[in-house]
Amino acid sequence: MRIKSMKEQKTKDLKIYNTLSGTKEYFTPIHDDHVGMYVCGPTLYSEPHMGNMRTFINFDLVYRYLLHLGYKVKYVRNITDAGHITNSAGEQEDSIGEAARLEQLQPLEIVYKYNVRFQNLQKTYNLLPPTIEPTATGHIQEQIEIIEKIMENGFAYEVNGSVYFDVQTYQKSFNYGSLSGRKVEELENETRDLNAQGEKRFFADFALWKKANDNDMQIWRSPWGDGNPGWHIECTAMSTKYLGETFDIHGGGLDLKFPHHEDEIAQSCGSSGKTPAKFWMHANMLNVNGKKMSKSLGNFFLPQEIVEGSTALFDKAYTPNVLRLFMMQAHYRSTLDLTQDALNASEKGLTRLTEAMETLKNMAVSEKSSIDVISLVNSFYDAMNDDFNAPILVAKLFDAVKKINLIRDGKDSISKEDQKLLFTEMSGFILDVLGLTFESDHKDNRLNPVMELVLELRQQAREKKDWTTSDLIRDGLKKSGISVKDGKDKTSWQ
Repeated sequence: MRIKSMKEQKTKDLKIYNTLSGTKEYFTPIHDDHVGMYVCGPTLYSEPHMGNMRTFINFDLVYRYLLHLGYKVKYVRNITDAGHITNSAGEQEDSIGEAARLEQLQPLEIVYKYNVRFQNLQKTYNLLPPTIEPTATGHIQEQIEIIEKIMENGFAYEVNGSVYFDVQTYQKSFNYGSLSGRKVEELENETRDLNAQGEKRFFADFALWKKANDNDMQIWRSPWGDGNPGWHIECTAMSTKYLGETFDIHGGGLDLKFPHHEDEIAQSCGSSGKTPAKFWMHANMLNVNGKKMSKSLGNFFLPQEIVEGSTALFDKAYTPNVLRLFMMQAHYRSTLDLTQDALNASEKGLTRLTEAMETLKNMAVSEKSSIDVISLVNSFYDAMNDDFNAPILVAKLFDAVKKINLIRDGKDSISKEDQKLLFTEMSGFILDVLGLTFESDHKDNRLNPVMELVLELRQQAREKKDWTTSDLIRDGLKKSGISVKDGKDKTSWQ
């Protein structure tokens, strides 16, 4: 009952930084205890790199915490499997078609190949699967219908088989730039002389539907002729279909804030008159050794490579658990620098957490607690309720580890009720919220009797004050990846 009432209270305290307002706001779902969340997923022309995975891990954290609070979450994350997207320079490019030509495959073969890899990466990094994972190509009709609504409302026009969003007309009723803060008049200097610019009435207009080119490998029929949907319209169509015209949270990488998310807002307002999401969340970028991840800088690597130890950037492999804990040590809105020292620190931190949970689970209890367990547990919720502040949560968990070690050493005490509460809540935050696993759960049971014998021999050496033999056993085990901890009553190993 203590845990249930605590969670019920904490659901009222959650604040989320809303990019749309630029402030932290209290989170209240539109529909009671149901939350609708849409996150922009991968474009399947290549395997996601580690920076992409950081975004997906961060929103996995958000999803997990909302579930932990007891919300019923419908989590929609799309898959872009239609070729035409818009790159950072504003140009239309068929990334999937280009990959298909390079690998001499059909576009659907490319999509299938990289979707299999993406799904495997989700399992490797312990990401919870979204509720729905719709594809762009499976929702062409919905995209066409929304474009038709936008045209009926006077916010789009057709030229030579292509349809463009009319930004100037839109600005008479809505604010284009409400999310990004960009001013339309300031964008003109950034606009390059691109193909089809002459078709547009205004330089900032963007494509809702593009007439097919002769070399396009993916083509669909539409009321305006054969062609391809624009990049932005797919998210508007899929979020609307599965979450309604207005839903709770829309997330994605910071690089999508403009133009992708800005144009999604314009499309929704242009079709339904409503801003699609109450809260807009953006995850920041990943740096490697102090520099932005880039193939040209030689610091680019794939998520599987670091687990396999096949990237030259680091001299050893790291488990997905270590990577997840490392990711949690920076706020999702902050940049994160991936270095070997940081990974090594996370590796040690994971061992400390695992050992502390083993200690807490098996420790002797007292009639009363000398530590304030309620305050400790509240600190976990307070951290996550402050815009999903994972680094503060991790720090508070390590505060709890210090308390556990003091109890183990007989310097503090804990009651049975508080032990159960602390173990339950720490397990919940470590496993269910941070998405880590206890590596001790995977210990080979066949090693237990061997280790009991080794530790007994070491204990005999210690009793004889044969420190040379005692240290030799300890150091030899350490070289084999086994750490030994000497406690007040017994010696444990990990």
